[in-house]
Amino acid sequence: MVTIKDYLEELFGDIPDSVEKENIKQEIMQNLEEKVQDLMKEGKTEEDATNKSIVDFGDMREIRNNLMQAAQPKSAKKDISRYKNHLWFSICGSVLIIGLFLFINFYYTPNIIWFVYPTFAILWWPLGTLFAFLRIKKNEV
Repeated sequence: MVTIKDYLEELFGDIPDSVEKENIKQEIMQNLEEKVQDLMKEGKTEEDATNKSIVDFGDMREIRNNLMQAAQPKSAKKDISRYKNHLWFSICGSVLIIGLFLFINFYYTPNIIWFVYPTFAILWWPLGTLFAFLRIKKNEV
């Protein structure tokens, strides 16, 4: 079916080549060809059957949009800002948790200083986030 192939090439022509694109094109082509064969068995001409199968298949804008989004590279600036937000969240969260332990320590057991031990464990959270942020920032440059 040359016209179906031409139609699909025109429809997906501006989308970068990928395995997903080829799989979707093959699946759509197979479905359209089966529909054309069924319509031809009902007595329609090949051209009428092809046109009707394309019209009946419907709008493929959503499929095109999904393929375009999958083909677009991620923006490095989005990664940096995302990791920057994670870093600030982890710092603020750690400060609040350490403050809570500090309050509990001095309110309930003022003679024993034990809040230092969980503080070391909690500080791994912003430290790990900082290293991830620095790695992404280094890869951006």
